[in-house]
Amino acid sequence: MDIYQIKPMEEALRAGYVGRGIVVGTSPDGAWGVTAYFIMGRSENSRNRVFRDCGDRVMIYPYDPAKVEDPSLIIYAPVREAGDRLVVTNGDQTDTVCDGLAAGKSFSEALQTRCFEPDAPNLTPRISALLSFDRKGGFSYEMSILKSVDAAGSGCARYTFSYPATPGLGHFLHTYVCDGNPLPTFQGEPERVAIDAGAQQFADRIWGHLHPEHRISLYVRYTHLCTGEVQSVLYNRYQ
Repeated sequence: MDIYQIKPMEEALRAGYVGRGIVVGTSPDGAWGVTAYFIMGRSENSRNRVFRDCGDRVMIYPYDPAKVEDPSLIIYAPVREAGDRLVVTNGDQTDTVCDGLAAGKSFSEALQTRCFEPDAPNLTPRISALLSFDRKGGFSYEMSILKSVDAAGSGCARYTFSYPATPGLGHFLHTYVCDGNPLPTFQGEPERVAIDAGAQQFADRIWGHLHPEHRISLYVRYTHLCTGEVQSVLYNRYQ
């Protein structure tokens, strides 16, 4: 077994339904910090969503407001700038992290106030990432998963992973292992995945290998480590 194996995204997505996913890494030439966030859904309420690029953040809104069952699970900012940092999460803990950073807390400290989602029996984990850029071309990132310690939801297990920029290498964290009832929670470390050279290429690779019945939205962002230039691609099931 090669513990340093790097999978192409198509292999990492082979399980089919993996829920919501965050990828963070560095372009092969080492010049760009990269992130991708996507959502999948099985129910009509879950699929009734679209991403909108609002400049300093990406927002999720209902595609058809008349069909919204619970606005708190639909409307949030999965991607948000925080100074020289970028926060990416699968829920409203984006704001929790940004508020914590503004108060001088670390990434993990900010998330101490949150836990997995109260959606038994799935108990969906909260996944988050923090991309940190310095003005001299430096880049590093952290990823977090908050998940239940058991099927009853009796406590929250908290895991944080910290990575240096490594050209061509990314890490992929998702909410579920595969489809099921209840949905099986992600286990272990974030998966090692290959990052493509450009935003469009990477977005097309991910979108093309998300199950067409379940894919909803995808946002890919490349940030140049020296100039701060941003290249982004956004796909919605409902354009």
